[in-house]
Amino acid sequence: MILILILITYDVSTQDAAGRKRLRKVAKECVNYGQRVQNSVFECVLDSSQLLVVKDKLLSMIDPKTDSLRFYNLGNKYQRKVEHFGAKASYEAKGTLII
Repeated sequence: MILILILITYDVSTQDAAGRKRLRKVAKECVNYGQRVQNSVFECVLDSSQLLVVKDKLLSMIDPKTDSLRFYNLGNKYQRKVEHFGAKASYEAKGTLII
């Protein structure tokens, strides 16, 4: 099984109660798959089947007319592709993810 780093980003419209509810649902689902690194940005180390599952779940939650969802595939050699500076400590994405 090959694990790849996927960066999931989203922008959910919160102009009404339904949008705020969608935002909470998307964030809760992302927490199940990775680490929040900024408000609407998650780093997720996934295999290909996990990626398909999370993509399907998140796409079913958003409103494509008002919301945006992006998946960036950083591959399996992501350690050389991510640089971190600033306040939030970096984390080691390998290992067991407890959900």
